[in-house]
Amino acid sequence: MSDFPVTDRTRVRRLPDRGKYDADTVHRIIDAVFVSHVGFTIDERPFVIPVLHARDGDRLLLHGASSSRLLRHIAAGNPLCVCITAIDGLVLAKTAFNQSMNYRSVVIFGQGALIDDAEEKLRALAILTNRLVPGQWDHVRHPNPQELKATSIVAVPITEASAKVRSGPPKDDAEDQGFPAWAGVVPITQLLGAPVPAAYTDVAATVPDHIRAVVASHAAPPPGA
Repeated sequence: MSDFPVTDRTRVRRLPDRGKYDADTVHRIIDAVFVSHVGFTIDERPFVIPVLHARDGDRLLLHGASSSRLLRHIAAGNPLCVCITAIDGLVLAKTAFNQSMNYRSVVIFGQGALIDDAEEKLRALAILTNRLVPGQWDHVRHPNPQELKATSIVAVPITEASAKVRSGPPKDDAEDQGFPAWAGVVPITQLLGAPVPAAYTDVAATVPDHIRAVVASHAAPPPGA
C-alpha cells in the first residue's frame, strides 16, 4: 500500500520517530478499535463525539440517527478530525518523568459525504454490523424502510492520515536505572466475557457459532496459562 502524504496537519512533531504514514499501519489500527472520536466545530464552538466506526477499504464509515447534529454537519461537507486510539500497556518507569503508555493511535483529517443510495446504504450497514461480530448481519433482521430512513451513514475518505505508535519498555536514563523502584510494563488487552442472553431470548436457543468464535478469540487465558 502507498504511504499517505505527510502534511502540516498529519506530521508527527513530538517524538517524530513514532510517526507512521503507511496505509497498512493506519488501517490495522482503525480495524483494531471499535470507537473513534470525531472533532468538529459549529458556530466556532468545538465538539468531540464518540461513535462506532468501521473501515470499508480506504474510507471510514460512521453512522447514527438521521437527526444527529454530527452526521448532518459531516453530510454538509464540513471539515472534521477523527482520532482512534488503542492502549496496549502501562509503562512504569523508575522516574516520574518517564511514566508512559504503550499505544497505537491514528488521526484522520478530511470531509465526509452522506451515503444515500439504498443499496450502498444497506451494504454499509452490513459492514458496520459485522464490525461488532463478524457474520452477525446474516443472523439478524435487516432494516425496514422506516429504520433506514431514521439512520444516516457518512463515508470519510482516508486520504490525509497518520499514526503514532509507542511500544516497548520504559526508558529511564542510565543514572536512574539503579534507583530502588520497580520498572516495567503492565500489558492491557481487550477481552470478551461469556455471552449473556437477553431476557426474551428463547431458552432453547444456543449461542451462535460466529459469536462463540469471536468470544473465543478474545477470551481470557485459563489460570496458570
